[in-house]
Amino acid sequence: MAESPAILLTGVGKRYDIVACFAQLTTTIAVDPNPLAPAQYAAHVRAAPPPIADPGYVPFLRELCERHRVGAVIPLTDLDIEVLARAGAEGLLPTVLPAEEPDFYPVMVKPRRGSGARSIHLARDRAEKNFFVRYVAGGRPGYEGEPVMVQRAMGGPELSIDCLGDLEGRCLNAIPRTMLESRGGESIKGAAIRDSELIELGRHAMEALTVRGPATIQVFRDPEVGLGITDVNTRFGGAFPAPAYAALPGRTYPELIVRMAAGETIAPHVGEFREGRTFTRYYWQLELDERLQPTGREIVPGGPPAPGA
Repeated sequence: MAESPAILLTGVGKRYDIVACFAQLTTTIAVDPNPLAPAQYAAHVRAAPPPIADPGYVPFLRELCERHRVGAVIPLTDLDIEVLARAGAEGLLPTVLPAEEPDFYPVMVKPRRGSGARSIHLARDRAEKNFFVRYVAGGRPGYEGEPVMVQRAMGGPELSIDCLGDLEGRCLNAIPRTMLESRGGESIKGAAIRDSELIELGRHAMEALTVRGPATIQVFRDPEVGLGITDVNTRFGGAFPAPAYAALPGRTYPELIVRMAAGETIAPHVGEFREGRTFTRYYWQLELDERLQPTGREIVPGGPPAPGA
């Protein structure tokens, strides 16, 4: 573990699965302003940053990186992706901006920087579209001035492609999956599938956008339009277990990220994974003492029912 550079994860929230995977590979620093964010307790180091809009946010992260020899900084939410991209930098979407008039209805009105299916509204005509644009952009306290976009309302099955790009923007892998069930915009049941059209779409989108790191591409297979991308989330998706289970040994995305952070060049292996792996997610919890430290106690669930019960 000492030979690999550390990994810093921001906005860890409840993504215990992602943090735990990295913590098994190398020193992992979890950053979240909420002292009760459960995922931070899977990391080796916990840190509470200033607010993302605070000028001290990036310097705070930079100091952590220097202190812990961090090789990669990975956001787990959309909240600070642009902030981190600007700090690091110092076509396929059927989407228009609110001021433009779409040539199709119905449409979906949604925040341009949204996550978790927040504030997504179906508009059947121009009047409804204009109403929801005003509502999402500035109709509620705390959301004034939020950028909005308008997308064609897609039909057919919804699917996702979990991808990883290297530091040059080459797509290393693209693993499609079904969305059997979701809650609050987060997939909780699904299965990795082998679909050459989706695999190629994921690879093409990643390399066209030069995505470095993980991304989840959400698509619909509309009976009229065909495949249409609705979201490109440049972070791990909610269904992180799907590519983790489907990846070949030694090729899970956390393993590849740690290897790249250590300076290794990874050869693209798009389409090399195990299809048919299904995941089903569930809730769990931690008990904390008066100092908000884990007690180590677990609530042991009951075993399976006896045969014939």
